[in-house]
Order: sequence, then C-alpha cells, then structure tokens
Amino acid sequence: MSQLSLELSAFSNGIIRKEGRTCDCIPTTATIMPFFLCCIRKNTAMSLHDDTDLDRWEAYEEEFDAPRRSRHGPRKDGQSAKQARAQAARKREEMVEASGLEAGFVTTYQPARFEAEWLLSSLRSFYDQELITDVLANVKGGKEASVYLCAGHPTTGHELLAAKVYRPRQFRSLRNDAMYKEGRAVLTADGRPVKETDHRTMRAIGKKTGFGVQVAHTSWLMYEFTSLERLRQAGAAVPQPVAVNDNALLMSYCGDAGMAAPVLQRVQLDRDESTRLFNEVLWNIEIMLQLGLIHGDLSAYNILYWEGNITLIDFPQVTNASGNRNARAILRRDVTRVCDYFASQGVPGDADMITDELWRRYVALHPDDQAADESVIVFQSTADEDF
Repeated sequence: MSQLSLELSAFSNGIIRKEGRTCDCIPTTATIMPFFLCCIRKNTAMSLHDDTDLDRWEAYEEEFDAPRRSRHGPRKDGQSAKQARAQAARKREEMVEASGLEAGFVTTYQPARFEAEWLLSSLRSFYDQELITDVLANVKGGKEASVYLCAGHPTTGHELLAAKVYRPRQFRSLRNDAMYKEGRAVLTADGRPVKETDHRTMRAIGKKTGFGVQVAHTSWLMYEFTSLERLRQAGAAVPQPVAVNDNALLMSYCGDAGMAAPVLQRVQLDRDESTRLFNEVLWNIEIMLQLGLIHGDLSAYNILYWEGNITLIDFPQVTNASGNRNARAILRRDVTRVCDYFASQGVPGDADMITDELWRRYVALHPDDQAADESVIVFQSTADEDF
C-alpha cells in the first residue's frame, strides 16, 4: 500500500500521526478535507499515475467534500455553525504549529492568522532543503499569489530570494485561463507532460474534482517555472528560478533589503533611457518567440525596473505561439500594452506593424526559414556583446 493510502486509511480510522505521536480523534467534515488535501499535495508527484490512490481519493472526495453537501442539512454532531467554525479555526492553528513553529521554521515576517497556515506550509519545503532561512517581508500582494522576500541560504549564492506563493483557492481570484491553455500539455510536478493515455488524471481535470484541480494548478505553476528556466538559459531578462513545489516558486530577487524593484508603470524615464528599454523589451519578446512562447500578460505592470535594468515577470499563462488559435491576438495585445507605456514616455511605436513583423519572422515562416532568421539574430547579439 502506498504512503498516501496509509495516511488516508489512518485518518479514516480516527488516528492522526503527529510528530511521532498518535491520538484518537473523530474525523468531521470541517477537519477531514484539509487533511486529505495535505496528503494529496504531499503525494501528488508520487501517486499521479497510481490508479488505486486515484480511486480512493475520488471516493473520499465524494463522501466528505463539504461544498458538495447541503449547508442546510442537520448536523449529526450537534454542533452549531459557530462552533464548527471555531473548531475549524483551532485545527488550522494546530496545522500552522505542526508545519511551522514546532518544527523550527520561525520567520521574522509575522503573517496574519488567515495567511499563516498556507504561507508556512507552502514555504516549508524550501526551508527543509536549505534554500531559505527566513521570511522577511511581504513585498507584493495579488489576486492569485503573493510575493515574499526571503533570506537565502548561503549554499544558494543568493543573499535574498523571492518566493511567489499562490493563495488558497477560496481566496484566489483566477483569471479565465482557457485561452492560454490551448495547445499546452498538462505538466506534472516534475515538469513532464501527463501522458495522453492517463485517462484517470484527464478525467479528474475535466470533472474538476479536488485532485483534478490540484493537478491543473500544479501544471499552471510548472509552466511558469519551466518557462523561466528556458528563457534564462536563452539570455532573457527574467528572474533566475531556484526551486518549485506544489504551491510556490522560489527565484532571484530584484531590489534590495529596503525596497523591492518597482514595476515599470510607476517609473518616469527620460527619452534616451526610454528608447533603450523599449528596444530591450522588444528583444525579450523576440527571445520568447524564438522559443515558441508568448508571455500572454505583458505590460508595464509585469516588468520590474531596477538600477537602469528591466526584468520581465509573471509567466504562468505563457502561451504556445504555434499551437494556440489565439496566439496572434495575445501577442498583439502584449505588444500594444508595451507600446502604450513607452508612448507615454515619449517613444512612439506602431504596435500593429511590430506584431505583424514579429509574427511573420517567428511564427508564420517555414521552420527552415525561421531557423535561419534566428541564427542571424543570435549572431547579431553576439557581435553586440563583443563590441
């Protein structure tokens, strides 16, 4: 029996193993699903293709998933709604202690109560792997994720690191991502595509079960991590990815201990610097297209500015340039937003003309002609660096 099956069986029998101790308990709807989700998140990579675990998970989810049960039915345990909420809050605090303070992961940054549980559990693996030693501050809050400033472990070579942590689904405002997903395979926790013959996983995603939603979320996050790896290797101005887990991405930090790099939208540039940075952004768009990628949400709000340099961020919605019917429209939108910002800084640009030329050079051409064009650009880039 797999580790996941053992943990689920233990909990269903009323036994929780915690820090080497066992204690009898009565599983309730308010407490059992967080435990199951924790088990699934911890074992997703291991059991993604384990049919026994998938069957067991789907059966448990049907029985215990609170949102699927009537809110107005009688409570068999005699608790009022207020008592149930209080009990759930106590369980969350216990989970925070188990994943954080009791295990030695003490942070300088003091998260709010609702934030503490998912923050510490999301970053715990980075602490255990000796990638970070502390969480210092929340530097950016968002609808889908928040970014935290972390102290890097000396072995990483980074004094400071940025951790992008996704918010729990109930607190998350997700964009409509169907347009971006077209032409993209579903990625597992190790960055590999899910096999087309893995019908159980694809069925879970289609039915939007708890397991299916977690797989889709992992894929969304892995696209950002793998895209950063590819772009960084190609010389693009993006953060250096360091590590990833099922709910967080660790990468290089742009800024210093006192201030995070501002987004370009908040920066006023002079004409010469605007011209230089406009050309640099277009060059990064070309690098993406060389790899068959389109950012998908590029604007002055997703470009950081620090000491005269830019860094492009936020890549989970990265789009397949050749396998997505919306690719050209998405590219045009990215280019238009970039041109709009730089026009406000005194640098005009024809977004339609730039988009059409980029599309012609990197997407619409025959593959052999495209490869020849890319070799010319690589040669020009090398010559510029030598100069």
